[in-house]
Amino acid sequence: MKSKTLAVPAVALGTWAWGDSGEPGDGYFGSELSESGLREVVEKAHSNGFTLWDTAVAYGMGRSETVLAQALKGYDRSEYQLSTKFTPQIAGDGDDPVADMLEESLDRLSTDYVDLFWIHNPADVARWTPSLIPLLTSGKIKHVGVSNHNLEEIALADQILGEAGFRVEAVQNHYSLLYRSSERAGVLDYCREHDVPFFAYMVLEQGALTGRYGPTNPLPEGSSRAAVYNGVLPRLRALTDRMKAIGEDRNASAADVATAWAIAKGTTPIVGVTKAAYIDGLVRARGIELTTKEIAELEALADASGVDTRGWWEQEM
Repeated sequence: MKSKTLAVPAVALGTWAWGDSGEPGDGYFGSELSESGLREVVEKAHSNGFTLWDTAVAYGMGRSETVLAQALKGYDRSEYQLSTKFTPQIAGDGDDPVADMLEESLDRLSTDYVDLFWIHNPADVARWTPSLIPLLTSGKIKHVGVSNHNLEEIALADQILGEAGFRVEAVQNHYSLLYRSSERAGVLDYCREHDVPFFAYMVLEQGALTGRYGPTNPLPEGSSRAAVYNGVLPRLRALTDRMKAIGEDRNASAADVATAWAIAKGTTPIVGVTKAAYIDGLVRARGIELTTKEIAELEALADASGVDTRGWWEQEM
């Protein structure tokens, strides 16, 4: 039974940092999270029409899913969309690791279906993709996406699903001003041509593109973010200064401009939200229309920085 087309919001909400253990070295983001604070995030998001939540087993080994379910308690299941992932690298050794991991996610998320289920990393497309078909047929997953896949892998997954009357309905890759490999490799064009929504994660580069951090105000000590970005913050100065200036003309921040850039490129940014105030930024970003000249200028400054933010988990596109 094919379900209706995936409803794609202007911005999706990321909960990678919701899996934060609070312990340096263990998926540590250095974000102060509390149950009441995250509940406030949910309430503000929903009252502004942001209702697609993106999580994964791999985010804190289930912590993010558990915390998200807690924060959504009391909302009717029809009021929000859940997006979670099967990560091959942590698959169990049962007969059907995909179904097993989904069951565990459903349990943690306190639901009997997910709106969008992703194969998180390619690993072995021919091996893992067929396992999605019975889950689609049963309705436990409504839509399927692939994350961190290159063009060839996306096409193969689509072909496998196509033989059963389904298709790849979304692509989720790392895409930001500093990391445009999906654009350069033709993945964005493919998605446009095939009418497949492209979800862009790490649009703010874990805070490095918000303009809030710099050599004098680095990312939180001991966090995984600090190790990756603090050394390159000086090289991002020209870019974040320009983003701030573009934002000032519109009563918006540099972070809002980074998000608006991703929207202008025809993608759905997934923005990590750990504070209710971040929702105000998403509302502003949704309303910003950057000019062609501004987009070109930001991309030129990003290229000139010479900063490559490809994650350790990512292949070349």
